[in-house]
Amino acid sequence: MAANLSQAPEKSIAGMVWITGGDFTMGTNDQNSYPSERPAVIKRVNDFWMDETEVTNKQFAEFVEKTGYITVAEKIPDWEEMKQTLPPGTPKPDASLMVPGSLVFVGPEKAVRLDDISQWWQWVLGANWKHPEGLGSDLNGRENHPVVHIAFEDAQAFAVWSGKRLPTEEEWEYAAKGGKNTRFPWGNELTPQGQFKANTFQGDFPHENVKLDGFQGTAPVRSFAPNNFGLYDMIGNVWELTSNWYDAIAFMRANNIAPALDTAISKCFNPENPYAIEKVIKGGSFLCADDYCINYRPSARRGQDVYSGTSNVGFRCVMDAE
Repeated sequence: MAANLSQAPEKSIAGMVWITGGDFTMGTNDQNSYPSERPAVIKRVNDFWMDETEVTNKQFAEFVEKTGYITVAEKIPDWEEMKQTLPPGTPKPDASLMVPGSLVFVGPEKAVRLDDISQWWQWVLGANWKHPEGLGSDLNGRENHPVVHIAFEDAQAFAVWSGKRLPTEEEWEYAAKGGKNTRFPWGNELTPQGQFKANTFQGDFPHENVKLDGFQGTAPVRSFAPNNFGLYDMIGNVWELTSNWYDAIAFMRANNIAPALDTAISKCFNPENPYAIEKVIKGGSFLCADDYCINYRPSARRGQDVYSGTSNVGFRCVMDAE
């Protein structure tokens, strides 16, 4: 990474870290990764401010209290939005199924096939940011956990209210790497000297989490040491939304080994979901496991449906230097 020569401002902003921009290697050439993050490309970001932590339940509650905002998961699903992400001709679901809710990770009782995510993801009636596991669950004791079940428009609304914005994918990855170009922000080993550096999944995914890092689901922010830039939980805990549209072969296009994306046809490209309308999420979550996914790395990336949230996706905000 090559930092620029700009100076950090004399002022400080509570809860935010100043990031001096520069050139960096985005993505990876490591074959122990996923095709969507290869091959690496050189990118540049300008100076910016970034939240120290993921937005917490306490912070989001203050936003809701002062604005009366209602999240997507608390509303009856909008069929006009839903059908945009489905094959043409898909029939409208019965009204009894069009109820407020969200996707929740529910660990099965025994080992299951890892090619069928319906074995551990369930649409739960009443699940939203205030009720993470559905009706009957609440935020008691989780005030400092990252807010979840947040759709893209919810995160945007919070960012605008707070005078900030969502980070670009480039800004997010640059910040996560913390000035290093190692596999993880702290080095090349996931657990150096047996020390856990992030909230991930240990055990047999998805049915047996042995919680060696101390957490079954989300963890309070700042539970692990910050990276070199002073940012917490850039890896694990919850995936974080960015402002970029998801293109599964963006780096191939950037390296001129795939044609440019025709944005007049679609802003996104996901070969696993040709009707996807997705934003890039980064950082992995408490569900990343050695035997299932290795997305607990700064270069890892995937798409998230803009119209919905899940129990393992949150966000943090940034501000421009000026």
